Amino acid sequence: MTQAAEKTTLNTGTVLTTDMLEASARPLAIARDDDFDRRVRRGFQFVQETLSGTKEVYGATTGFGPLVTYDGSEDQAAQSDNALQHLTAGQGRELPPEVVRATMLVRTWSLARGVSGISPTALDALCAALGTDFTPVVPGLGSVGASGDLIPLAHIAQALRGNGHALAGGTRMSAADALAVAGLRPLTLTGRDGLSMVNGTSVTSAAAGLAVASLRRSHRIGVLLTAALADLLGAEPAFLVPQLLDAYGHPEAATVGAALRAHLKGTRPTGDRPLQEPYSIRCVPHLMGAALSTLTWAADVVDRDLNGVSDNPLFFPDDDVVAHGGNFFGQPVAFAGDLLSMTATQMGNLAERQLDLLVDPVRSSGLPPMLTTRPGRQHGVQGVQLATTAIVAAMRRACVPASVQSLPTNLHNQDIVPFGTQAALTALDQAQNLRILHGSLAVGLRQAAHLRPHGARAHECAELVDALAQEIPPIDEDRGLDVDVRTAADVLDRFVTERVTA
Repeated sequence: MTQAAEKTTLNTGTVLTTDMLEASARPLAIARDDDFDRRVRRGFQFVQETLSGTKEVYGATTGFGPLVTYDGSEDQAAQSDNALQHLTAGQGRELPPEVVRATMLVRTWSLARGVSGISPTALDALCAALGTDFTPVVPGLGSVGASGDLIPLAHIAQALRGNGHALAGGTRMSAADALAVAGLRPLTLTGRDGLSMVNGTSVTSAAAGLAVASLRRSHRIGVLLTAALADLLGAEPAFLVPQLLDAYGHPEAATVGAALRAHLKGTRPTGDRPLQEPYSIRCVPHLMGAALSTLTWAADVVDRDLNGVSDNPLFFPDDDVVAHGGNFFGQPVAFAGDLLSMTATQMGNLAERQLDLLVDPVRSSGLPPMLTTRPGRQHGVQGVQLATTAIVAAMRRACVPASVQSLPTNLHNQDIVPFGTQAALTALDQAQNLRILHGSLAVGLRQAAHLRPHGARAHECAELVDALAQEIPPIDEDRGLDVDVRTAADVLDRFVTERVTA
């Protein structure tokens, strides 16, 4: 049975946010105001008037890409069909359903600005699909992030027509059957609908937006976990002196320092720690401050991208202008995606080193090796620590920038491309790996609190440990911890989200 739809209103003043992207994983009931619909109808009417004249319009009266010098089909439906059929060529692992759903929302918002000339019928179909759990099955490889995410978006449009495969009720089936299960009618295209559906970087924008949302949470989590680590070890918080961090000259470091001081309120240093803590504690304001700075910049780029128009050509009926250009070129998000990947990886490096500190009896102020209860007969978090090493290695390997890997294609029509789609999808993968690293560290901290008679002393750190302990039992006998790590990641997400929204 389809879930009840969450209501989202789109009007001329709506700003698309990363929170809305995350919400689109569930059914969204999209309400549009009259001005919104008038703008779409006016844009479509202008396209129809233009196509009835003698003016050339790329992709409507011409062929696609380098075949622009040839005439297109005279039948609008056939021309739209041609656009989608030749682009249904994706390969590779399928995009996660939440990315596909977010992509549909981003594409809907871009098209609804009224300058793509999409038909009201096609826009209605997108909105109707978002109101259900219908999710096209989309291969992840095929886009170079320029001329739009042509191939993955073609698979979405094809599924809306009843071609290919889709999910309904979480079950994979033919797209035609999924439409029927969801109570939707197959989409019929006209005008330049086919090209409008594919000629934008909506996959890139959606994946980057989801990565930003996840990494913002992970940043708060990473700071909180650092506080819990310092508290459980009994560290002296001298490295958080405000004057010290103000003198550093980077305000984000001072911001992180202030957050750590708040988290550590009530902590009681043991007095047996070194004068200077390892960098994985002492330099966290500096590392996480830099991460906050880059996340803020990348989020601003992605927010602007989400609320821009990605298509070509664009139609401005009030000015009687048909403008051909390159508003489908995903370079801004390509750079942002690469930076997000690097930021996630360095935060992952920190989490892995912090777990290593925690399991080492030489540096953990007497905690047993691997946080075991009976070393040798029981192995604590040894397997989890091994897995974190593998995850960090994978994250480092994935940090090769995509944004500069340009390869000419499409008979040199696309002679330079940004590969923003790969940058954004990699950033989302990195964000998901970081969640697992934080979940791994959280399992270690929960076990350390179990082994320390006094547990966590700072009020917020104790609350975090209690939240983890409610769902993760202590490790007194060896057991599989893979599920515990994922559970801990979920607990962390809820813990910081509840405090942000409170």
